[in-house]
Amino acid sequence: MSTNASRTADTLDLRKLDPETENVYMSVVIISKRANQIAEKQKEELKNRLEPFVNDTDNLEEIQENREQIEISLMYEKMPKPTLQATQEFTEGKTYWRLPEASVANALPEKP
Repeated sequence: MSTNASRTADTLDLRKLDPETENVYMSVVIISKRANQIAEKQKEELKNRLEPFVNDTDNLEEIQENREQIEISLMYEKMPKPTLQATQEFTEGKTYWRLPEASVANALPEKP
């Protein structure tokens, strides 16, 4: 998974979060849900990549250091956090979101 998101958290102007939703809180919920999706995907990818290294025995004396396993783990540790990726996607307009039809009238205040 390739991304150009920053690996460090930066201060963000909250006004950048609400042009599309017109509600900062709704924007934060959308970003949060997208971050959870990204985290789940990364977790599944990491699990699949490390599966060949799983050892059936749990004996501490038999645990061996595997260079490839360490490199894979370090690669995932160096990736930007899911919240930073989701925030960047949202501010760049790359996040798809929608409100269920039944709750639209209740969720957003009517415009004058």
